[in-house]
Amino acid sequence: MVSDKRKTAEIVLEKIVGNFLKNHLETGDKLPSERELARLFGVSRNSVREALQILALKDIIEIKRGGGSYVKQSDAQLILDELFEKVVTAENHLIFEMLEVRRALEIEAVSLAAKRATGEDLNNIRKALEQMAVTIDETEIGVQADLHFHMYIVAASHNSILIHLAQTLIKQMEETIRTTRQNRFKDADRYEETFNEHKEIYLAIASGDDILAKSLMEEHITRVRKELSENSLPKFIA
Repeated sequence: MVSDKRKTAEIVLEKIVGNFLKNHLETGDKLPSERELARLFGVSRNSVREALQILALKDIIEIKRGGGSYVKQSDAQLILDELFEKVVTAENHLIFEMLEVRRALEIEAVSLAAKRATGEDLNNIRKALEQMAVTIDETEIGVQADLHFHMYIVAASHNSILIHLAQTLIKQMEETIRTTRQNRFKDADRYEETFNEHKEIYLAIASGDDILAKSLMEEHITRVRKELSENSLPKFIA
């Protein structure tokens, strides 16, 4: 397993891409300083420095001594491909283990949510879904909206143990969602398909159809696992 420090650097790296390099900065533009990035992301300057060094090694940015960091190439798709390759190489087996945990937890949670969700629960899930609809060009915001969607479903189960388990595993859930989105959105056409999967789950919950909600969540997580196995991770895991 990679160290916590390494994980933090990877997350910072992905946030730099999502918040600055993808559709925001052009070749030659200057990135915020290490201090500004550390404050923005709530991490240490060492983590920011390590993330910038990774980007520099990949020839995505240029670090000028005493002069800051500058974009060398702003091809968002190339950047995301590079990042995804790095993530799955580091911890692919953990991604699959977490998907197995999510499958067990979320299939039961969504079934209960369809039976127990209050008006406030449905409003929270719907707002997260709406946020997902407008974040195709905002990588990190999209990850958070996706995470909130799933966490609100667990909350709507009104099962204190399931809620506690999900809260305990929230960082691991966030990483599987981030990796899944990086894999799926290599093809821009997949964004609408992914959004519709979530929309169908929401509608099943809102209509109180626990059987359909359970089936849709199982299909969603199974599809994610299959795609990761076929597209990016070693075949022996499948």
